[in-house]
Amino acid sequence: MLNTYSTEDKVLLAVDCIIFGFDKEELKILLIKRDFEPEKGKWSLMGGFLKQNENLDQAADRILSTLTGINNVYMEQLHSYSKVDRDPAERTISVAYYALINIEDHNAELIEKYSAKWFSIKKAPDLIFDHNIMVKHAISRLRYKTSKEPLGFELLPPKFTMRQLQKLYEAILNQKLDKRNFINKINSLDILIKLDEKDMNSSRKGSFLYMFDEEKYKRKKAEGFSFKV
Repeated sequence: MLNTYSTEDKVLLAVDCIIFGFDKEELKILLIKRDFEPEKGKWSLMGGFLKQNENLDQAADRILSTLTGINNVYMEQLHSYSKVDRDPAERTISVAYYALINIEDHNAELIEKYSAKWFSIKKAPDLIFDHNIMVKHAISRLRYKTSKEPLGFELLPPKFTMRQLQKLYEAILNQKLDKRNFINKINSLDILIKLDEKDMNSSRKGSFLYMFDEEKYKRKKAEGFSFKV
């Protein structure tokens, strides 16, 4: 094989995974404690280096699985980070991926086995290198997507209350939403099926349960909309 690029600079290419989770109450982020230098003992995103025989998507899947035991999660590419001195050890470019998952769908004991830990977004520790910037960008992207497509299908139980759905939106947007406006907006999307069942744990009268209309949900997600309440 011709060594065509032998005179070019060589740099490392890293992949960092930003995993947000919802636990029915608040938005959380999954972090791991770094066990090697530099910054040993500090909290970090799940990261690693691209191998010669894989593409970026495959690297992201491998890194997340290796460090947390989490598999089969769709991650979206966020941004690339190329500041010259972002990694003090060696010249490294990082491509960040992000995802939002239902925490209950993933085995907490398995995650703990890998020394990964969920933190509330509001109480998360400082992270190594430029990982705080990555998280900030990911949150902004997540909030933007929330305003453009429906949310909740994979994050809520099959049957849920309107209050549970509102809590999800409030957790991601980090703001209190007016109940009446929220209900009117959600109903206008026509993606919910109101059931004859009630959740009797929420109040003495109970709260009606809903399900997503999967066909309408997928269509609305493809079409997009503007969510402002």
